[in-house]
Amino acid sequence: MPNQKVFFRVSLKDGHECATPLPEFLLEAQTLLAKSEDCLSHLHLIRNDEEAISCLLVSLQRLAQCAARHAISPLHEFSVHIHGLLKRPQHPLDLNDQVLESLKSCLTLMAWQLELIDPNDGQLNMDDSEQVMLIEELADQVSQNCTCTLPTCRH
Repeated sequence: MPNQKVFFRVSLKDGHECATPLPEFLLEAQTLLAKSEDCLSHLHLIRNDEEAISCLLVSLQRLAQCAARHAISPLHEFSVHIHGLLKRPQHPLDLNDQVLESLKSCLTLMAWQLELIDPNDGQLNMDDSEQVMLIEELADQVSQNCTCTLPTCRH
């Protein structure tokens, strides 16, 4: 039993189901989340460091892809939203303490989401109210800290 893998069923659009190994997903997702948290820690030390921002964006994108592959919609959507708010080359951001704290709250919730995935069926059954609240908070902080000087910018 120690080497036994836990699988969960994923329903495909064509009506078929496939079994997906949960431990591999959890390991990959936890690794990507830890990488995101490392990038965030780096940004607390060296604000607006391009390498750390790029690392964070890549980690969030890979986490979203991993969650999508394993049909963990809440985690996928959350990662996509955060990535979308931060990846705005036409609107440079000042990742100040408020933005970084909002981002930290988002990553903390993601860590909880990973812990709450049912090991028997791979489902994450939770309402999205806290996720929505944190996305709105991050969006508000991002819009307040846009350093764009374009007259058409509404941030």
